[in-house]
Amino acid sequence: MPRPDAHPQFQPASRAEWRQWLAAHHAQLPGVWLVYCKKASGLPSLSYAEAVEEALCFGWIDSHPRKLDAERSQQLYTPRRARSGWSKVNKERLARLEDAGQLMPAGLAAIARAKANGAWETLDAAEAGLVPEDLAAALATDEAAARHFAAFAPSSRKAILTWVLSAKQPETRARRVAETVRLAALGKRVNFDKG
Repeated sequence: MPRPDAHPQFQPASRAEWRQWLAAHHAQLPGVWLVYCKKASGLPSLSYAEAVEEALCFGWIDSHPRKLDAERSQQLYTPRRARSGWSKVNKERLARLEDAGQLMPAGLAAIARAKANGAWETLDAAEAGLVPEDLAAALATDEAAARHFAAFAPSSRKAILTWVLSAKQPETRARRVAETVRLAALGKRVNFDKG
């Protein structure tokens, strides 16, 4: 995880100001901590949804939220990595933004790259709740793991499936499948419960 001071901070008062910043800096900087003000603060700010939509227009994505103080939080925004998966909700946002003519060349290029290298579809199975064959076979070898995995909340299963499917190397994926089964046998969820 990057150090909080590894990227500059920016606190826009509006969606338009964030878009202007992205237009000026999206191709030059490796990231920015975008500062949000809570509604109760009375300070001008943009919403999370507005921030994500503008970032997508320029091929950027959000991650790593951090609380700053009682009135403000910050979230790291960076250019999207070439092989990172695309969530259903972000694909839906992009369709609306494209229909509205808001996507910029960098955003369109990120989409084209993802469609060309397969990253566009990487998370589709997780979004649909489809258990991949390797994980299904491993779960089938442990009745308790299969039972617990099936009982996990849909949101937990989706997060686990996303984690398994996002592995870049076969060895990494095999380790993630094994860890999922090991923890599920104990009734624990990878990345949720301490194992």
